Amino acid sequence: MTEDRIYELATIISLYGFPIISAIGLGYFVYYIWRWVTQEVEPVIGESTDTLIALIDRVRMLDNDLIRLKTKLDMILQQQVKDSHKAAIHKEFDTKK
Repeated sequence: MTEDRIYELATIISLYGFPIISAIGLGYFVYYIWRWVTQEVEPVIGESTDTLIALIDRVRMLDNDLIRLKTKLDMILQQQVKDSHKAAIHKEFDTKK
């Protein structure tokens, strides 16, 4: 800061008082932060939300696919067990003849 600015700031403080000038400065700070959040942060959060929803949908689809595959695999394994039991019974029946 130059000496002229410091002198202007000192004059303003002496005219209005430090509490009023600091309240105005804090008010501007709050306005600046609010404007930054609404213009820069909220759009990014909106895009992130859309991406998150898309990822959640994909995870649900993968989970459903895994459930279907597990069900099919269980059915195949059960069928193999039944077939092996039938083969064992037929083999035992054929050896008794």
